[in-house]
Amino acid sequence: MTALADPDRPLPPGAFWGTLRRLMGFARPYRFQLWFSILLALGAQAFELAIPWLTGDLIDDAIRPRDTDVLKTLVLLMIAAAVLRLVLTVARRLVAGTMAVSIEYDLRNRMYGHLQGLSFSFYDRNQTGQLMSRATADVGAVRIFLSYGLLFFTQYVITVVSVLAVLIVTDPLLSLVAVAVTPLIVYTAVRYSRVSHPVLTKAQQTLADVTTQAEESVVGVRIVKAFGQERPEGQRFRERSERVFDANLAANALRSRYVPLLSFLPALAVAAVLGAGGWMVIEGRTTLGEFVRFTLLLAMLVMPLRMLGMWVGQAQRAVASGLRVLEVLDLEPVIADAPTAQRLPEGGGAIRFDGVTFGYDDCQPIVRDIDLEIAAGATVALIGPTGCGKTTLTTLVPRFYDVTAGRVLVDGVDVRDLALTDLRRAIAIVSEETFLFSASVRENIAFGVPDASDADVIGAAERAQAADFIASLPEGYDTRIGERGLTLSGGQRQRIAIARALLVDPRILILDDATASVDATTEALIRRALTELMRDRTTIIIAHRHSTIALAERVLVMEDGRIVADGSHDELALSSAIYARIRGHGLGDRTFVDLDSDVYVPPKEGAAPALSGSDRRSRLG
Repeated sequence: MTALADPDRPLPPGAFWGTLRRLMGFARPYRFQLWFSILLALGAQAFELAIPWLTGDLIDDAIRPRDTDVLKTLVLLMIAAAVLRLVLTVARRLVAGTMAVSIEYDLRNRMYGHLQGLSFSFYDRNQTGQLMSRATADVGAVRIFLSYGLLFFTQYVITVVSVLAVLIVTDPLLSLVAVAVTPLIVYTAVRYSRVSHPVLTKAQQTLADVTTQAEESVVGVRIVKAFGQERPEGQRFRERSERVFDANLAANALRSRYVPLLSFLPALAVAAVLGAGGWMVIEGRTTLGEFVRFTLLLAMLVMPLRMLGMWVGQAQRAVASGLRVLEVLDLEPVIADAPTAQRLPEGGGAIRFDGVTFGYDDCQPIVRDIDLEIAAGATVALIGPTGCGKTTLTTLVPRFYDVTAGRVLVDGVDVRDLALTDLRRAIAIVSEETFLFSASVRENIAFGVPDASDADVIGAAERAQAADFIASLPEGYDTRIGERGLTLSGGQRQRIAIARALLVDPRILILDDATASVDATTEALIRRALTELMRDRTTIIIAHRHSTIALAERVLVMEDGRIVADGSHDELALSSAIYARIRGHGLGDRTFVDLDSDVYVPPKEGAAPALSGSDRRSRLG
């Protein structure tokens, strides 16, 4: 199962601390920097503690006795302590900042690399927007916690522990008054932690839904505008945005209740200390300098204790996001190299399907009991009604999916026993929906061979019948293509894709409706390029146009997941109703055949009569 789990599920017992420990593991490679920054923080804290201590001495030993020499000495010591604290703090921030950037770099690269390694079945079951949200917003929340939240929390702990120790040494009785509210602070923080997690998790999920909607609307903006659906799509986005608003409002309501309370309780402790300490000074139980020293030290606790609520909230958000990130990172690719994976042996690209059955789920096979051999260098065409399994069968060759039963062999070796990199570098695919990157024409052609020379790129473009139109572009091969190649025509995109495949020089070529959506003139250019591309390569052509099918010397007819006919063009014209209909319609370079259509199209004069939908189903039945 490769679908991500329900994000609204309740947090399992113990998951918070378990997730927190796992997230902290991302900082493990930088533990030296972490400990060094802690040591710097300890040094800075020691000099910060020296200032209140020296202040108390200054009042009792210099101001009250009016001793100017002692006053000068203590002031110089306070300045020295402040300067040293400044230097150590700057050093700590530099070290911590470097660590923060490094953790972010590693985390983003690991997430991206892992997503690249997951199998096609994972992407079949999960929305792009959800994945983008996990790779950006959730990774960002984890990064902020690991890089800054963790360091600040460590600093606050050091401050609280060191100040409390000095307070106890200074005045045990006042210290007892100061820490009297600590159990209440801890209880409030724990309570906030428990109630905020589901709310923050929901907020992260609703944000992912908005990301999904935005991504789909941007990618499909031409369809939205073509159908005049701007207003309905805007309403859908507003509804999802309202859910984000409501979730964040609920999270803010929790923060509004708990964070001020976590700030009020330390202030209550300060008020109690001021009252008790002032009474002790009046009664002569302590000196004014000792009381000022104590209050200054106590003031150093206010900020860390106030930040406790913020840190707890940040930790909760990091855990909520961390669960979503770790859920992706914990997924193992369904398709991976076997422990004994071998290199692809020398050969010409012979393919064999041996009793192959496959379905995207176990209950519904798409292809059934396929036994087929394709000789090295041969060209075969796959035809059949939409949904009969043609494309699915070809995806098993580069091992985008593993067969449910049987095996697929390339040059005599089961594809499951081959190294994936070797196998896929030996196969090129040119499909109807050509994908080009937002990069230059040169970079798109050289995508499979990044170190290809300019001469190789130009040569591939010439063989793909693309050199002329590339030369007419504003910057030639350096012209940047718009997202997904939408600044080019369909035929231009196809020819760049063919040039890209030519440069890779594959053993096996899969053409999946590569000429389905272009005009007759463009198709003639593409067929010429395909003829060059197919030379001396094992080629599988999926097509509905007779002109494209004619490029193959052998035709396979598929129906309902099985191969129901296999032969030459002349043989199948007599034995296959599907093929006879294609040929009888005289597809030439212009006509697209919908094999599922019930519309009668008159054949050309002298051609075999076309079948109506009902007659065809009767013949195929």
